[in-house]
Amino acid sequence: MRSTVSLPSETRSSELIRLGCVCLAALGLVGIGPLCLGEYSVDILIRSFLFGAVAVTLDILWGYTGILSFGQSAFFAIGAYAGGLIFTHLGLTPLDAILAVGIGLIVASLLGALVGWLAFGYGVSDLYVSVATLVLCVVVVRILYAGGTFTGSSSGLSGFTTFDLSMPVWFALTGSFLVIVAALGWLLVHSDAGTLFVSIRENEQRARYFGLATGRIKIALFAAAAAIAALAGFGYASYTDVVAPDLANFKFGTAIVIWVALGGRATLLGPAIAAVLIDFISAYLSGSLPFIWELLVGVVFIAVIVVMPQGLGPGLARGVRSMLPLRSVAPSSAAQLSIASQPVITAQSDHGPSAIAVTALSRHYGSLRVLDDISFTAQAGELVSLVGPNGAGKTTLIRCISDGTERSGGDVAILGCSIGRLTPEYCARLGLGRKFQTPTVFEALTVAQSLRIARARIDPPSLWRRADTINLPQAALQVVQATGLAEQLANPVRSLSHGGKQALELAMVLAAEPRVLLLDEPTAGLTKAERRLIGGILVDLVARHRLCILLIEHDLDFVRQISSRIIVLHQGRIVLDGDVATVVGSELVRTIYAGEPQAIGAMT
Repeated sequence: MRSTVSLPSETRSSELIRLGCVCLAALGLVGIGPLCLGEYSVDILIRSFLFGAVAVTLDILWGYTGILSFGQSAFFAIGAYAGGLIFTHLGLTPLDAILAVGIGLIVASLLGALVGWLAFGYGVSDLYVSVATLVLCVVVVRILYAGGTFTGSSSGLSGFTTFDLSMPVWFALTGSFLVIVAALGWLLVHSDAGTLFVSIRENEQRARYFGLATGRIKIALFAAAAAIAALAGFGYASYTDVVAPDLANFKFGTAIVIWVALGGRATLLGPAIAAVLIDFISAYLSGSLPFIWELLVGVVFIAVIVVMPQGLGPGLARGVRSMLPLRSVAPSSAAQLSIASQPVITAQSDHGPSAIAVTALSRHYGSLRVLDDISFTAQAGELVSLVGPNGAGKTTLIRCISDGTERSGGDVAILGCSIGRLTPEYCARLGLGRKFQTPTVFEALTVAQSLRIARARIDPPSLWRRADTINLPQAALQVVQATGLAEQLANPVRSLSHGGKQALELAMVLAAEPRVLLLDEPTAGLTKAERRLIGGILVDLVARHRLCILLIEHDLDFVRQISSRIIVLHQGRIVLDGDVATVVGSELVRTIYAGEPQAIGAMT
């Protein structure tokens, strides 16, 4: 049955009111700016507003999703050169302007998708995207140099015909553009999709095991950020009627990173303001202090990072909230749990294919064979415990079953479907759920948000709104209620005890509605009472929901009480596979566990 976790909805409306107030105030400042500032200041701020919009896109990538990119400058330059090239070689007509915008957006987004495809592959280090975007800047600059008279080479393009608009109009357009980008960014990061971005930043591996294609999500986000940067670049070229290769270099890309760091990652408002202020002040300092102004900016950057590692944004956000004292209701720990009469999990047939079928599986690292010729099956409604001394290969076996790229040979089938070389997210879509030995949770999220992320593959998150309910299968609800998580839905995960995190990870895995459950020491570090509770839940999951559970556990007494069957693994091979009584009474098991008195005592 599906369970609905209801959370108060007043918080969202209060946040939207606050956003509206901030946007109106910002647009008011944009409207009166040309009346209060000199011509030179207005001229600089028009450019600064565009830089601020690019900083917002990087904050969404880096601050919320953990993607540190130095390549926003390259996408900015692509948009600028799209305008410069079209206006220089074709002229300025409405059709030419639309063509320039279209080319800039398409080229930037496609190039962003290509870089993302190269940088966000499975198993690729997070550092790779930073290196790839640095290289991107170099490549784009070299292409512009090699363009000869077409691109203007090192001198760039200048003096081309552009829009005949007054400076106050440009100020209003670019200022409004920054406000719109920041507002849309805020809606995105404060939606359910924004929570998904944070989950990727916090623990991408866990998100993958919920069946989420995190690589594709990051590619799409990266391409969208590239398109917005290109649109800002087009505005820059249209206003200044000058484009040069320096717009694409990594010096400018690094400057954008510094603006975000100074303003405060994951604040949006901080990076936007930092970009505008630093660029504005630098324009004045570069004239009066031409040789040391960059040094001054660097000293300020170091001072802020040392004194305020989170940047200036958090303090600024607190100040804005204090000026707009709106009532905000946080999600209550007394959130209601109600049961809807809609079936979600259906029982598996015992006459269908095996829930797990492992055939001649092997795993080796060079000449070291960790697993060799592992074969067994497990059916729906079975709780199979995998035991053996440390180093027997138990966790490696779980890893090979849940990730098709891990094994060296053999085959694994889940519910009759071979996993081949599928990565974890695709294995999860076959009905596989995995709980890790050490709880893998999203420390920065709340309990409710974590449960919602676990459901993201089944209930796709919205890009602009935040749902006030969570649909949970009955199995997940059972864990949430039995372990006290129902009273902690609004609490941050980092505040939970070790036992609470263990229970939360189990609830999250069950929320993804798996038919096959892999558990790696789910009771490690728990008290006896917590062990009994988890054991009872597992037995009930098998009996009531007909799940197939493969359990790794060192507590053999616990194993004996809950298991349908026990598989003994030793030195990478299965040495015994039988019912509980047979394995418990086996002399072979006693021999294997020789030297581990606690294990032997538990078996007797």
